[in-house]
Amino acid sequence: MTAPRCSLPRAARLRKSVARIAGVWGLSILCSLHAADLSSAAREVKAVAAEGRGNPAASVAWRRLAAADSKSLPVLLGAMDGANDYALNWLRSAVETVVQRETEAGHILPVEPLTRFVRDTRHHPRARYLALELITRQDAAIGARLLPEFLNDPAPDLRRDAVQAVIDEGARFGTNNKAAAIPLFQKALTSVREPDQVDDLAKRLADLGQKVDLPKVFGWVNKWKVIGPFDNTGGAGFERVFPPETQLDTSLKFDGKSGSVGWRDYQTTSDYGLVDFNQPFTPLKGVTGYALAEFWSDTPRRVELRIGCKVGWKVWANGRFLFGRDEYHRGFEIDQYRMPIDLLKGRNLILVKCCQNEQTEDWTKEWEFQLRITDSTGNPIFSTR
Repeated sequence: MTAPRCSLPRAARLRKSVARIAGVWGLSILCSLHAADLSSAAREVKAVAAEGRGNPAASVAWRRLAAADSKSLPVLLGAMDGANDYALNWLRSAVETVVQRETEAGHILPVEPLTRFVRDTRHHPRARYLALELITRQDAAIGARLLPEFLNDPAPDLRRDAVQAVIDEGARFGTNNKAAAIPLFQKALTSVREPDQVDDLAKRLADLGQKVDLPKVFGWVNKWKVIGPFDNTGGAGFERVFPPETQLDTSLKFDGKSGSVGWRDYQTTSDYGLVDFNQPFTPLKGVTGYALAEFWSDTPRRVELRIGCKVGWKVWANGRFLFGRDEYHRGFEIDQYRMPIDLLKGRNLILVKCCQNEQTEDWTKEWEFQLRITDSTGNPIFSTR
């Protein structure tokens, strides 16, 4: 018995179906290989380190990344997650190379995937900022519509640009329309973190007859007990464990650098929450001081402790050491260092150690820090007492 034969039209359809399925499989395999190659190249680039370590391999890998098409931009940007500063420069260069080549070829950048990327706060802040730049290059109107979303974003550059957009909008009204300008400036003030923008907003609002309470805007911890000075000759005080680090009884006195020292009340009146040890102890060099604050919370909660300081410092929360920096006069900014902590219900103790070195230039006199408690986006949390 002879097996039935397919009719010619049916056979043609079958061949087309097989070809189509094979094509889909082939494309899928090709995409997987392409993604795997980009991932492998990104790993080699992210292995670079100081003093040129890893550069030869990174150079080869960079060429593979830079040869990608515009649809791969979210993948290249995602490779920035967890990258060190050296790798970030390599990866940004690869992205810029792809964008330049694809743009010159008349290809459209993938706005929708880039939009999803920039909205995802899990990605590296610099990668997200670059994604918004690329979106704006492709379509400035979409970039402008997205910008207000980042007023309270954890990425400093995105937040800064969003704040500046609100400031610029208010400035267009100015004194000619106070009713429109004032709410915009106040809106920007609730999200601002950069000192130059803070000063700008405070001046603009003052010109419109509005007084700005900066300590309330930022939520500085301003009531402390301080003790010192202890010794920091030769910088040895940073690692040395002085009694306040182990004995937080504020009724006790200890041997300081030049005699007995005890805790004293201190309240900062600085608009920027500066706890200035030169005020209670007079300007000194080669010394260490401590500041202790009570912070009360109605519930246990996860928060961020944010500190700014240009001299050596360490910080503890409820007796647990968090972090420190043994360097001096290297710059200062609001929220310079951020540390997640768990507040207890009720009383919490925040201890800061602040060291001053022995440099004598005028610009080395600062012996101070600022500290506040916030949520993850930088909104201030106030002690309930």
